[in-house]
Amino acid sequence: KTTANILKRKAFTVSMAEVGQVVACDYVGIVSGNKVSDKFARAGFHATRSEFVDAPLIDELSVVLECKLKDYNPETCILRGEIINVSVDERVLDENGKVDVSKVSPIIFDPFNNDYLEVGKKVGNAFSDGKRLK
Repeated sequence: KTTANILKRKAFTVSMAEVGQVVACDYVGIVSGNKVSDKFARAGFHATRSEFVDAPLIDELSVVLECKLKDYNPETCILRGEIINVSVDERVLDENGKVDVSKVSPIIFDPFNNDYLEVGKKVGNAFSDGKRLK
């Protein structure tokens, strides 16, 4: 159903999962909308239509990529999209209007242990630290 909707609408969104929403994010990932039509509601999520693409934003998640479908390979089930907009809820911005990662509390999936881990500790400076090897 999800893939059919993406192909029909030629758009999709990708929301960043957060610590405070682990159970809900895991639930919508493991339950098929084909079998549970109200899975968003059961997860406690509410959807708002994107202003930029024909796809929903999840109100409870603070960072979302809004994408236009570029192509889809039915043999591999790989789809590619072009990011049209990045929406960020004001509640996760710092005083300078930049995203404060500690307010987002994003999570990542650890496939070695089937765990979700909170992203947090800074380990380097992007586009800078590597210059030491030049």
